[in-house]
Amino acid sequence: MTETDPLPIPSAYKEAFERDFSRFNDIVDGNLQTVEWRGQRVPLFNQVEISPIDMCNRSCVFCPRSDPEVAPNQTLAMSLDLCRKMAAEMLALNFKGTVSLAGYGEPLMHRQLAEIVQIFSPLINVEIYTNGDLLNAKRVTALVAAGASRIVVNLYDNPEQRSHFEALFHAAKVAQSFYVIRDRWLSAEQSFGMKVTNRAGTVAFGGGQSGGQSRPCYYTHYLLMVDWNGDVFLCAQDWNRRVKAGNLFASSMMEVWTGSLLKRYRRHLAAGRRDLSPCNKCNADGDCFGLRHAQAWAAVYGD
Repeated sequence: MTETDPLPIPSAYKEAFERDFSRFNDIVDGNLQTVEWRGQRVPLFNQVEISPIDMCNRSCVFCPRSDPEVAPNQTLAMSLDLCRKMAAEMLALNFKGTVSLAGYGEPLMHRQLAEIVQIFSPLINVEIYTNGDLLNAKRVTALVAAGASRIVVNLYDNPEQRSHFEALFHAAKVAQSFYVIRDRWLSAEQSFGMKVTNRAGTVAFGGGQSGGQSRPCYYTHYLLMVDWNGDVFLCAQDWNRRVKAGNLFASSMMEVWTGSLLKRYRRHLAAGRRDLSPCNKCNADGDCFGLRHAQAWAAVYGD
């Protein structure tokens, strides 16, 4: 081994990555649901990603939160009324997908996170994505009681974090299937294809092309990205948050989902045309999941 060779990584890390990749693939491509909407059968979103709060307790170099001019911490939190409105609409749609509490902030900073979980959990799977800093056994127990389906912890510091969180979940007496621990501290060479993106050009971080590449992206075909105030954006990579598809206080989820803006982006991105902002600056792969949804939308649009 030379000084430039990456350190060997135990096979357990690769196996954990492959399990998580397979799990998310099942969430997205294993569930293509269609609904009747204004005389036409259309694919339904199968993942609603909610950003419950616009702040984080960390300031990581690979995240726009490290630059207060791009993403300042703000004590802006999603209301329970908006959650109830979305839940009612999902019930009417017979939605069978997943709600992910993640987005542009650290969800555990929302003081009513357990109440949010309680609103959605009787209807659908609810997953929480966190850096784990605010997690303890008591909080895990409360989220389990609220009906959370899974907690996904992203590790950014070192391998020792894994044993800490495994012990934490063990203390909370939850099954191993309830949690996912993702080792994000690995280098680019060791991460088995997983990369940190440039968040649609808002950070000068992440490997690969700087953006504008000719490559399909399917986020808009299966994902509804909802910010704390009901604004719907293209995806979780879009930290610019300037291209708004609509607002869920003013419109229904289906009105936004089938609207002209998302239609325009879907057609461009499915064809590998990343010429629209902010996609022209984004280096996210975007085509790992969602092909079935992209094909279904192409049939609807006649592409």
